[in-house]
Amino acid sequence: MTAQTDTPGTVTAVYKVSGMSCGHCEGSVSSEILELPGVSSVTAVAASGEVTVVSAAPLDEAAVRAAVDEAGFELVGQI
Repeated sequence: MTAQTDTPGTVTAVYKVSGMSCGHCEGSVSSEILELPGVSSVTAVAASGEVTVVSAAPLDEAAVRAAVDEAGFELVGQI
């Protein structure tokens, strides 16, 4: 796992998401991932397809995949 610990009590993970092309896409993905328990912030960048997630503990990739699917995009995997 390539998650990085930023500060005590938080974990930052970067995921690759395919299909995002605009700010609306970024907002849709961010909104769905923010609903996951323990997530404190999400930054999605359509140009690179990268989504950075800060959470209290490492997230289950299946839960992240389900959130991205719900937003209408595809989780490629964790970077």
